Amino acid sequence: MGDNSKINIFPSRMALTTMKARLKSAKQGHSLLKKKSDALQMKFRKILRQIVDTRQQVMQEAMPEAMMALASANFAAGSEFGMIVRQNAGKARMKVRSEVDNIAGVKLPTFLPVQAGVDSNELTGMAKGGAAIKVCREQWVKCIEVLVVLASLQTSFRTLDDVIKATNRRVNAIEHVIIPRIERTLAYITSELDEAEREEFFRLKKIQAKKKKIKQEKEERLAKLGQIVDKKDDGMLGGLGDAMGGGKDKDLLF
Repeated sequence: MGDNSKINIFPSRMALTTMKARLKSAKQGHSLLKKKSDALQMKFRKILRQIVDTRQQVMQEAMPEAMMALASANFAAGSEFGMIVRQNAGKARMKVRSEVDNIAGVKLPTFLPVQAGVDSNELTGMAKGGAAIKVCREQWVKCIEVLVVLASLQTSFRTLDDVIKATNRRVNAIEHVIIPRIERTLAYITSELDEAEREEFFRLKKIQAKKKKIKQEKEERLAKLGQIVDKKDDGMLGGLGDAMGGGKDKDLLF
């Protein structure tokens, strides 16, 4: 598409009104999309800060504490307690519930950790190392909860990134392509209508001058015709007078 491109439309008053309405709608749409993009970018930056903080929490707190608790449980209860836990695990207690968060019309998936059911390994470690196993269980539950939150943030981050890119492309297309194209079309229609108006004005002036000239020529012809008629009338009256005068003389002679 060239820089001087415009919409192919016949220049008329109706087309001018239509283009003005389209320009107004395009500017309103650009404003709304710009506000949407700003709101999404604010949420995007907030989620980015949360991701950085959560990753630091996972790498510096949750994961090291969970690994330390697992090592303490292995030392206190022996490494065979892990096999007992895996054998008793029939159904997951830690589940993930999905919700939707609406940000400026964009639906962001949100994951929430939920614990449900009875712990089948609650009595594991009653013989020895029970406290260490309990602490290990709690630390790993906290670690999983943080990981679920991190996964939710990263999913929202990716979704927002894609939507922001698409929204910015639309904003740039409206600002740099659609609005200038409509404005060029409006300028073209306005110039064509002005030219047509000047041509119509010139045509009316020519018609008026033509009518005035025809009227003047008609008046001149009528004036000339009136002069001829007057001369003929004068001639006829003179001949009639001569005839009447000659008759009287003859009478007098007799």
